[in-house]
Amino acid sequence: MNIIVAVDRNWAIGYKNKLLVSIPADMKFFRSTTTGKVVVMGRKTLESFPNGLPLKNRINIVLTANREFKVKDAIICHSVEELLEELKKYDSDDIYVIGGDSIYHQMLPYCNVAHVTKIDHAYEADTWFPNLDELPEWEITADSEEQTYFDLEYQFLKYERK
Repeated sequence: MNIIVAVDRNWAIGYKNKLLVSIPADMKFFRSTTTGKVVVMGRKTLESFPNGLPLKNRINIVLTANREFKVKDAIICHSVEELLEELKKYDSDDIYVIGGDSIYHQMLPYCNVAHVTKIDHAYEADTWFPNLDELPEWEITADSEEQTYFDLEYQFLKYERK
């Protein structure tokens, strides 16, 4: 199973249920990587999308404790156990955990690959991703050249569980 995330230099991922920054090349990478695949997210992440609708051309699975929550064209799970049972239906290489904060923390132990867009800037934030550089079981196995979007420098990194 995969995780895909954009982080700042402090491993922050969001502020007030919004991404810290929108970088077109990162959005394109996210789209091309997850299209035709399974995306796993929390309710607040889904609600942060345009009109609160699931992503097109993907199987959307939402993990939420809210038993009243329903959304058209998404599969709803109410516990990690229920989610893991649902995910058995799919090739684990085709599953991408896309956030937010609590979903990343709950699902990281089940993931073997993390696609991280690391942005060399510190933002005001209220949610963070675990710092994979400090976790001995994770290592960088691929990295892109440093790229620039206006004055922001960033790079695409692939971490794999050792």
